[in-house]
Amino acid sequence: MIKFAVGGQMNKKEIKQYLEQNGGGDVECAIFTDADAALKVKSGEYDYYVGACQSGAGGALAMAYGILGRPKCATLGMAGIAPKPDKVHDAFQRGCVAFGFTNDQVEAACSLVLKEALHR
Repeated sequence: MIKFAVGGQMNKKEIKQYLEQNGGGDVECAIFTDADAALKVKSGEYDYYVGACQSGAGGALAMAYGILGRPKCATLGMAGIAPKPDKVHDAFQRGCVAFGFTNDQVEAACSLVLKEALHR
């Protein structure tokens, strides 16, 4: 079972719903405040942090940067820049556990994160 802690500033319910509906029964998600979501990942209670905001980095990942450290975080998509499979793959390869994207990229980003997470 892969556990996602949903943080960020926007579209939390949409992110949770997408991951659960497309995880094939292998995904559990819960919505938290940004700080709580990052702490859940840091403690090992949850595997990954995902969050959205308008820029893809600020509100989506601010607390994750502070709690998990910048090397464990990746901005997958920003305004006008769509998430790309190779960028997501590279982030997982580097050991990233927190992922941010813009609120209009939920499906595009979450599909790539889910694909990588399920293949780990």
